[in-house]
Amino acid sequence: MPRLYNVLLVTILVLAVPATAHASIKVDVIKNPYGGSRNVPELSTNPDYIHAAGLERLISEWGGELVRPIQDIRLDLEQEERYGAWNRMALANANFADAVREGLKNDPITIGLHANCNDLLGMLSGLKYDAEGNARKVGLVFIDAHGDFNTPETTLSGMLGGMPVAVAAGHALHNIRKTTGLNEPLPMSHIVWGGVRDLDPLEAERFEEYDVQQFSVQDIRELSASLKKQIDELADRVDVIYVHIDMDVLDPAEVPGHDLAVGGGPSSEDLAAAIALMFENPKTSALGIASTPAFNLDPDGVSRQAALNLIEGAIRGAQAR
Repeated sequence: MPRLYNVLLVTILVLAVPATAHASIKVDVIKNPYGGSRNVPELSTNPDYIHAAGLERLISEWGGELVRPIQDIRLDLEQEERYGAWNRMALANANFADAVREGLKNDPITIGLHANCNDLLGMLSGLKYDAEGNARKVGLVFIDAHGDFNTPETTLSGMLGGMPVAVAAGHALHNIRKTTGLNEPLPMSHIVWGGVRDLDPLEAERFEEYDVQQFSVQDIRELSASLKKQIDELADRVDVIYVHIDMDVLDPAEVPGHDLAVGGGPSSEDLAAAIALMFENPKTSALGIASTPAFNLDPDGVSRQAALNLIEGAIRGAQAR
């Protein structure tokens, strides 16, 4: 029955109700291609790959209205002189935060197309003040097959991409966090994980130590009462919620070419329904899509379509408020 209920709800939220039946949802899309990875090209093509699907047209078809042309983050001339992949990523995230704040005057749902999960720092920094400059409590719903809660002392791989939530929480690499503009760390009570099923051993100990709040893949598939309860309770603690998705959370069949895919994930339709549920809450105002395999790894557009399903889910959820 839960699976049948899920399918029916997806149909209601995403397919059955025409976009014209709702007021237009204002949308602001920002691409950040800087991921801070070493020994690879500095600028990721992942954000452009999603954009190239005809994103402006699709957003309109789903009932969204872009408040300005899709933004594309770059370092300025002075920043271009700076060195270090991690530092340059942080500088780009500071620019990303500025772009997020600039868009807030239009009261949109903000959609970030990210190179990878390190770019969540810029979104969090951008959301920490409202359009009038008032400080806000920001909540993070982090949906990923991995915890990204490692520190340099616990990581097995050494990848910065396995640390951004720990960085946001103030547990490591403080200069990176502060460079992005996130001067105050995110309290642990403002973070909820979803879909996690692959942790490094010491990272798993950190999950236990901090008694992290999380919901499971099954919660996503069933749109469980626990999932809704966690989102509602987070909304009670914060002023604004950012939902961040690493595409490796999905069933590997939907992210061909992703080198960190993990079995047992939800379908993009399942996750889109869960995102719609989250965006029904008026405090949920931003979505990030990270690590979508680009064209050279996904020539048939499977992962891109999965990402588009998630963006559509956010818009449909906002329509249902």
